[in-house]
Amino acid sequence: MKNYKLTSYTKIGIFFTIAMSFFFGCEIQDGFSYKESNSNKPLGVTAWQYIQTHDSLNLMQEAIKLTNTQDLYDVSTGKTFIAPTNEAFKEYLQNNAYQSLSEVPVPILRNALKYHVVNAYVSFDDPDLMESNNPIAYTSQNGQTLFLSHRSNFTGLVNEGTSKQWEIVTSNLKALNGVIHVVSSIVYFSALSSGSDGPDPTVVRDTIFPIADTYVNGGSRSAQNFGADPLLKLKNVTGNGGYDRKSFLMYDLNDFTKEGVIVDLKLEIAVKFTAAKGIDLDVYNVKDTLWTELGLTFDNATLPTTPPVSSIISRKISTFEFDMTDYYKSLDYNGRISLMIDQEAGRDETDEFHSKENTGGFNPPMLIARFASGDTVLNIDKNTGFSLSSGEAYVFSNDILLVSGSPAGDVKFIIKEAPQFGWLVSGASILKVGDSFTQEDVDVMNLLYINNGSGSSDKIVVSAEDKAGANLDNFDIVVTIQ
Repeated sequence: MKNYKLTSYTKIGIFFTIAMSFFFGCEIQDGFSYKESNSNKPLGVTAWQYIQTHDSLNLMQEAIKLTNTQDLYDVSTGKTFIAPTNEAFKEYLQNNAYQSLSEVPVPILRNALKYHVVNAYVSFDDPDLMESNNPIAYTSQNGQTLFLSHRSNFTGLVNEGTSKQWEIVTSNLKALNGVIHVVSSIVYFSALSSGSDGPDPTVVRDTIFPIADTYVNGGSRSAQNFGADPLLKLKNVTGNGGYDRKSFLMYDLNDFTKEGVIVDLKLEIAVKFTAAKGIDLDVYNVKDTLWTELGLTFDNATLPTTPPVSSIISRKISTFEFDMTDYYKSLDYNGRISLMIDQEAGRDETDEFHSKENTGGFNPPMLIARFASGDTVLNIDKNTGFSLSSGEAYVFSNDILLVSGSPAGDVKFIIKEAPQFGWLVSGASILKVGDSFTQEDVDVMNLLYINNGSGSSDKIVVSAEDKAGANLDNFDIVVTIQ
């Protein structure tokens, strides 16, 4: 690849990335500093040599040795290596109840490492990657997709636009056999749902609007009402300080007029402004449905006491959409509901949405439901099974498993019998009996089987159903281990 001279914007971006690496306490940049902003000087060592000489990557070095994947980092060329720090591995171990890396099954650890190696050379100072917030899909060593992009300030991102994204804390470290980007978390693939928007003659939609919406403000304005404001505002600095704002919405579900079974419900909010820091935005159920738009304040608002019913990650888009389906199905009534929108505690992101009082022609916050007739029929179009080498991983696709009759996101497979000689993995989760995945997970290659190094054959027993009530009896997905 050519050594391109950086533009002024890239120089600023590299300076910001270096600053971010120190902010996050990553020692790695000490070994390679951009002493000149227009320098593309390579490291002069392979990725494996670099990893071995940096204390911040000690656990990554241990994981590579445990899985015997040294050649991937030392011999292979033209790769992009996503390098998790020690803190990333410690978080991974804690989240999965392991005491040490040696306790992690080698096939699972190997698969995790392979997902962090991209089969292409991706450096953010490449002029072809100049456009910000433009996630580009690459194939990783484990066969799944990994997206790389950067913000306008050139902070690199992994899997922007999926259900979970991560910041790169140190980027563009040019080894002899590829480029290294350092992250402070173990990353994984989890594609966003497409919303099941495929054409389906059995499905109709209906939309209702809030009967009341407003926001409340803490601190010195805690007694003030903002019900007539054309905007709904959101911010969480301390939870109840002068800058803290929470948005409230009230709907009457009886306003839906279509007939059928509600199979999907989403809350759609038009965005006026978002700082898009990539933080959690949460919707909560509020017990009080008697508050009034012109009477609610921070002082008299009933705050939720239960976990959020839906969450998304903030990003630069014109509309935020929250999946409210599970929340709706948990209700035992069909009348008024009250919702509060808040953000991840203490993250200090400014978000503004258009309320029903807006005068600019923007849609007010909407609840959009999909209704199905309830007379769908599911069919198994493909169930070929698959083969893989012992101890390796296989990524599902609709070439080997395809059930039709409903939109892909509506077709749910329930695991009745888990594999005996391996694991079924979706995102970062190992699926067990009773768990489920969708046809859409299969379509976007968000599901994989990892063999544990034993057995000559295996099987996964599943049933299938859609949101309107159609179902298929148990059937086997056959695995051949070579």
